[in-house]
Amino acid sequence: MTALRPEAPTVPVLTDYDRAHIRLYLRLIDAERAGAAPAEVIPVLFGAGNDPASPEALQQHRSHLDRARWLVAGGSLQLIAGR
Repeated sequence: MTALRPEAPTVPVLTDYDRAHIRLYLRLIDAERAGAAPAEVIPVLFGAGNDPASPEALQQHRSHLDRARWLVAGGSLQLIAGR
């Protein structure tokens, strides 16, 4: 897996970064549906060294969760189609 970036992609196409982080995106969706707070999720999914209260960690979580939502809302069709 490639290193996590501070921000997930925002382009309307599936990227190599997305493909490398599909598992993270799915775990973020699962955590959201389970009602987990970002403070619980950040150390587990983004690394124990991240301060879950820092603006940078919260933005990284928000950015990747937004991308995960995009994937679930339709971006995954590109993955299935092999694009």
